[in-house]
Amino acid sequence: MFDVKTVSLEWGGKTLTLETGRVARQADGAVIATYGETVVLCAVTAAKSVKEGQDFFPLTVHYQEKYSAAGRIPGGFFKRERGATEKETLVSRLIDRPVRPLFPEGFYNEINVIAQVLSYDGETEPDIVAMIAASAALTISGVPFMGPIAAARVGYIDGEYVLNPKQDVALAEGRLDLTVAATDTAVMMVESEAKELSEDEMLGAVLFAHDEIRKVIGAIIQLAEKAAKEPWNIDLTDNTADIKKKLKDIVGKDVAAAYKLTDKSARSNALNEARAKAKAAFSDETPQTQMVAMKTMKKVEADIVRGAILKDGTRIDGRTTTQVRPIEAMVGFLPRTHGSSLFTRGETQAICTTTLGTKDAEQMIDGLDGLSYQRFMLHYNFPPYSVGEVGRFGAPGRREVGHGKLAWRALHPVLPTKDEFPYTIRVLSDITESNGSSSMATVCGGCLSMMDAGVPIDRPVSGIAMGLILEGDKFAVLSDILGDEDHLGDMDF
Repeated sequence: MFDVKTVSLEWGGKTLTLETGRVARQADGAVIATYGETVVLCAVTAAKSVKEGQDFFPLTVHYQEKYSAAGRIPGGFFKRERGATEKETLVSRLIDRPVRPLFPEGFYNEINVIAQVLSYDGETEPDIVAMIAASAALTISGVPFMGPIAAARVGYIDGEYVLNPKQDVALAEGRLDLTVAATDTAVMMVESEAKELSEDEMLGAVLFAHDEIRKVIGAIIQLAEKAAKEPWNIDLTDNTADIKKKLKDIVGKDVAAAYKLTDKSARSNALNEARAKAKAAFSDETPQTQMVAMKTMKKVEADIVRGAILKDGTRIDGRTTTQVRPIEAMVGFLPRTHGSSLFTRGETQAICTTTLGTKDAEQMIDGLDGLSYQRFMLHYNFPPYSVGEVGRFGAPGRREVGHGKLAWRALHPVLPTKDEFPYTIRVLSDITESNGSSSMATVCGGCLSMMDAGVPIDRPVSGIAMGLILEGDKFAVLSDILGDEDHLGDMDF
């Protein structure tokens, strides 16, 4: 009845097993990954056709922790799993980030990746297992996925790198909690919290993770050799060369001039005029050709911006590749808060406040490990007015949850111990202007507001976002990237 295919390897002192063919057989790809006694099922399904008018890649990743996996019943009135918790949102993003770039340009079929924790042994973190299961399921599904990838967690305990420590142990007993995702040849994603490691120690951790990741990639390839479905036959040939040439002839100079404007609003208005001019040039074409033309317009813009940076180091706002935008910071910005700051870097701005409370104000977290309490919270809000747009305003979305946790990881290591400062700390960051690096503005502004509130942090923390432009053997590393440099570049770090 079942055509089960399995591969196993010893990895970090435990057995990692990847199995397919027993469960979720109607999905395009389904893998059960078992590491220790933690078990994660990941199923991949893909639409067989593209929705009419679709001009982006609709990939959705859902990660869910079943309370039954740890022998627990959910709390609350309904006694069942409901909306995504903060951790589930963060792990969903953790899976999404390294796999999304590995789908080919022009592939717009909708894909769902659903990872469910079925068993949890209390020692083996399920997030790494879920990332491996997702990669394996995509690899055997037949969809045009240019993987596989794998992931590993690294700790740094007593001067030694440790593979896949439990997350709370990594920082309680050591100085690093690092998650790395990579292909066989390149690192795709790095996420970490560290207690002031040197650059050499951090780079060594990434290289250690990559060596271990290659072992898992080998196992995924073995599973694919046994169980992979026929690759989809999709023609993704780029036939836009003539359209691109026509666009460059019509609006190339306009786009180049627009990207020399240093003011974001002025630049946006000039680009909208160029796009309208480009759209008018194709008004007599079919709706499909018009859609392709406007999609190709983005490539024309990318070529112009990237070419200028690589040729002479000229960035959109006229800065050099290493130059940071002008900074202005204020503390005590609000009269009745415990601590506040207004941090502005170029056209990115955050109002940050710090509020202190008693132990009763700690955040209760109900997860697979049972009830726990968090004395430091950082919440990030990104209202649509921060980019001059009309849009949704309400509960935080995935991006806001992710950016808040990113800033939390930067500030958490420098907090005083509970014995030194027995208060609950909540930092709130409201982004009031944004043109790139808003999460790093949150780090800077949040640090200032805590200092204004009298929180005795070990030392100040600041951050900037780094970008990369890579064409063949030419590259440029960009400091403090703008929003456009993020969208048109090859890295956001």
